[in-house]
Amino acid sequence: MPRRNRLRSLTLATPIRTPKRLPFIQAVKTSVATIAAWFVAITVLPGQLPIFAAIAALLVVQPSVNQSLGKAVERSVGVIAGVLIASGIGIVFGQQGWIVLAAIVVSILIGWALRLTPGSSNQIPISAMLVLSIGATTPGYAVDRILETLIGAAIGVIVNALIVPPVMIGPARADAAALVAELAASLDRLADILATPHSHNAVEGAMIEARLLRPMRDKAVESLSKGEESLTLNPRRSAHRDELRQIRELLDRLSPVVTRTIGMTRAVRDHYDATLSEESTVQQIARELHRAAHDLRLLSRPAGEERDEDAEPVTAEIPALTAPLVIQRPHPDHWILIGSLLEDLRRVREEIVGANS
Repeated sequence: MPRRNRLRSLTLATPIRTPKRLPFIQAVKTSVATIAAWFVAITVLPGQLPIFAAIAALLVVQPSVNQSLGKAVERSVGVIAGVLIASGIGIVFGQQGWIVLAAIVVSILIGWALRLTPGSSNQIPISAMLVLSIGATTPGYAVDRILETLIGAAIGVIVNALIVPPVMIGPARADAAALVAELAASLDRLADILATPHSHNAVEGAMIEARLLRPMRDKAVESLSKGEESLTLNPRRSAHRDELRQIRELLDRLSPVVTRTIGMTRAVRDHYDATLSEESTVQQIARELHRAAHDLRLLSRPAGEERDEDAEPVTAEIPALTAPLVIQRPHPDHWILIGSLLEDLRRVREEIVGANS
């Protein structure tokens, strides 16, 4: 086997490093939560190192407060189940060495049978193993570890909620703006193709670029969902709720436009010929597509936003979808395409001006 192929076969399926670091504040909050959980637990439950509390706090601090609460519940359920299993097996079978392995197997099977999440399923055998191997001879060890875990989990949630609780609006805002820009560019490209003769390669290129709109829309919707999730149980939600609502409304209006734009581009690609631009109706459609692109850019601009003097001018300040179309009888080879474009253009206009709302 060549050396290059051998190296490629040794590539890990899951990368060890991430392409982007977590925010530094996340590392600070995790450290603060772990330290606080350690000292609170050792104060409330002296005599044992508060390992369970530190681990719980370490795992509970997540990118959002809502995720932290879910992780706290997940870990608490796993610890409680593992401790109860270990205590029951220890009482019945004593403290023999093989009991630890038996408890691990039983814990794994119980997590599988109950269809618990991976976090809870993994935590059950870990807790059972620690209880049997470390605290088997210590009275009250099992109960203390449950309390310790609850303390650590609670502190993790509190710290994540109080110290700059994360709000993930930036990606949603950026992805929505990128979608608007590319959608307007696709309409402009389609208008140019209709207005002047183009090669079939250029038309095919426009189709390829139009297909990129769908994954861009999906990415924007996913970013928005993450942003909305980050506001759940977040003390800072009131300051950002309106912006996320506006982004949601924008994406709801853009989604049908994305579908229509791809459909119009595909129709032109499938029925294109060089004489299409000679149709007066097609020239009007091209102008309306440019107007639609213009108003899409207006639609994405937040109300009251001041334009940067150094930035490239985007559009005029007033909507452009105002000119009526005068339809003339097309060439027989073009009437199906023209009719299809007119209907799609009508629906795009309705979405942009909000006629369907």
